[in-house]
Amino acid sequence: MSPQEILNNYFGLTDFRKGQKDIIDHILSRKDVMVIMPTGGGKSLCYQLPALLFEGVTLIVSPLISLMQDQVDALQKRKIPATFINSTLSTSEYKKRIYDLSEAQYKLIYVAPERLRSTSFLKALERVKVSFFAIDEAHCISQWGHDFRPDYMALGRAAEQLGRPPIGAFTATATPEVQDDIATQLGLRDFRKFVTGFARPNLQLSVRPVSSRTEKLNCISRLIETHKTGIIYCATRKRVEEIATRLHDWDIAHVAYHGGMSDEERKRAQEQFMACQADVAVATNAFGMGIDRADIRFVVHFEMPGTLEAYYQEAGRAGRDNQPAVCELLFNYQDKRVQEFFIEGSNPSRQIILDLYRVLRQLADQNHTVLLSIEKLSEHLGGRKTNGMAVSSALALLARTGIIERFDVPGQRIRGTRLLQPGLLAEDLPLDTDTLARKEHQARTKLESIIHFAYSFSCRQQWILRYFGESETEPCGACDVCLRSEDKKRGPTQEELLIIRKALSGVARMSRQGGPTGWIPRWGKTRIIQMLIGSRSSPILNAKLDQLSTYGILKNAGEPYLKDLFREMERVGLLTSLQKDKFIRLLTLTPEGAAVMQGQADFKMLWPRK
Repeated sequence: MSPQEILNNYFGLTDFRKGQKDIIDHILSRKDVMVIMPTGGGKSLCYQLPALLFEGVTLIVSPLISLMQDQVDALQKRKIPATFINSTLSTSEYKKRIYDLSEAQYKLIYVAPERLRSTSFLKALERVKVSFFAIDEAHCISQWGHDFRPDYMALGRAAEQLGRPPIGAFTATATPEVQDDIATQLGLRDFRKFVTGFARPNLQLSVRPVSSRTEKLNCISRLIETHKTGIIYCATRKRVEEIATRLHDWDIAHVAYHGGMSDEERKRAQEQFMACQADVAVATNAFGMGIDRADIRFVVHFEMPGTLEAYYQEAGRAGRDNQPAVCELLFNYQDKRVQEFFIEGSNPSRQIILDLYRVLRQLADQNHTVLLSIEKLSEHLGGRKTNGMAVSSALALLARTGIIERFDVPGQRIRGTRLLQPGLLAEDLPLDTDTLARKEHQARTKLESIIHFAYSFSCRQQWILRYFGESETEPCGACDVCLRSEDKKRGPTQEELLIIRKALSGVARMSRQGGPTGWIPRWGKTRIIQMLIGSRSSPILNAKLDQLSTYGILKNAGEPYLKDLFREMERVGLLTSLQKDKFIRLLTLTPEGAAVMQGQADFKMLWPRK
């Protein structure tokens, strides 16, 4: 059969999507390929369809058990012989599938990346003709990417052990640097790169500045009421549980999903969401890889994600039916702390690595093994002062360098550690400190990028496309920035002008004159607004801000209106904010703002509703 006939007969489709036919033809020529295709673009078809035309089996590496299950279930419903091999299988079922594989019972087999570290599994595959080696979510192989998985680093070597079949790397989000790293790590040869574009014109991207958890919850309530079906992404398990409790109180059918749940609980939650038994999912970032529910009308990020790649991949799970969908990032600069905690956990310092190794040597038994949980090892390193994530990352790094190996402990929920070079001293560990430092710097740079994205006054879609290397772009016309277009701006009424001048006077009273712009900031936006509305909170009274001449002069305007007004004043250049430290931004006048305050300049802006 031809690719077109397979598309019709097996997948029930009449036409290929953008780029799919060229990618499939290239794969059928038995050459390496890298595919960068946006979420919802149809990456899976690009390796599933050729598998039916190849003589042997197509081996697909997938990072999530739930993702494998979804893909295999969908293929089996189409009468396509496919299966998966992962840790959920019993020993007998594993052996049966290996036997069926050797008897050519499957055309596609999905495996987790760690499976390809198993010598016995690789030897079993020697009896099988692997015609194509597909790596899904290939950005996971790059430590410069947003979702690095150490197990992915062994895939290039595994390909060689499999006889070096043609390799395909597939991902939705990868910067040019990550694309280069994918090609290097996998050892792609004479490959062709297909980038079908990152634009999702049906998504309305917006960043909504918020100052409190209550404000965030109000935004979520509005989104659910308006759009019904969606995903709420949270940075931590604790936050997922808090939001899930609130959804329960609101009597909204929902599922929760995070890493602290058992495999069975996560599987059940995903199946309920996919079966439309719940219209709202509240989850950490693991939820959604490979999710193919077409009617997701909104995606909201309760906190900022750590990278633009993660943000755009998660936002891209909305609107897979190509109908309009809303993607909101609820932005509060203070949320940066959570992501910095994750960065510190993923990038242990040289000192933590050395101290951990000393502890392992000290605690090892006569077989050079240590049977302690991450929590117990953290206690030996200083208890609460030690980031448990950093200990886990340090163990993974030592394992990758061949210093230790990690193994499952029968009957226990912990993993053991075995010293492979027990005579090696901590001072002699072969650590690449330059690479460690570069990796941490990269992570912090990516976090700063999403903060710059949130504060940007340019088209959201255009900003993201340029981040991913697309230079020829046009404003999307649909994001929150584009909707604040020039033709909607106007000058103030007399009442509005009076409010603006009062607000600018309040900012001036809480600044100092001097500096290159004429004003030096001393306070953040929240305190300035509290002073203007006449707040009696202790920070205002303790700082004697209630004694300023502008105290309470806008008490009738209300705090929500002033927040929106200050946001717009900053957008049009009447105010500017400067970073004091990693948690606080200070606000002051620009020269244009000072001129408006003194009645010496005109301006136009978008006016918030009262």
